[in-house]
Amino acid sequence: MPREARRAAPQRGMTLLEILLVMALIGATGVLAAGVLTGGFDRMELRSTAREVAAQLRFARTRAIATGTTQRFTIDPAARAWQGAEGNAGEIGRSLDVQFTGAREVQPDEGVGAIVFFPDGASTGGRIQLRMRDAAWNIDVAWLTGEVSLRRGEVQR
Repeated sequence: MPREARRAAPQRGMTLLEILLVMALIGATGVLAAGVLTGGFDRMELRSTAREVAAQLRFARTRAIATGTTQRFTIDPAARAWQGAEGNAGEIGRSLDVQFTGAREVQPDEGVGAIVFFPDGASTGGRIQLRMRDAAWNIDVAWLTGEVSLRRGEVQR
């Protein structure tokens, strides 16, 4: 075959810009779908805040056992702030409601709740409920064992 007869076929394909645009659209759709399927971004904030508070309670218990010294976790529902072991502190988003139930004897101030962990793992016990509209998470601390559990809760009105 002569050289002129072997013409190269025009190349077909997508440009880099087109590929990046499609990837961006897929990513945006995935983020929106994740938000809808998991109950929305507000519920994601509720769940992550509940997990963070539960983790800090577990940390306070662990520090009490490891160091042999009493550790205190305090929460101020009005200020939406907590303070844990070793100076750890955090805030709770304004979109969440906070309710604390626990021993009045260990309250540092009026309206501020506290859970005390002892070196043997026990605690004064209590419940922190975080809620938003029709969803709630309960963080329970058993007084005898100091065990911290995180469960979906009923919205208490």
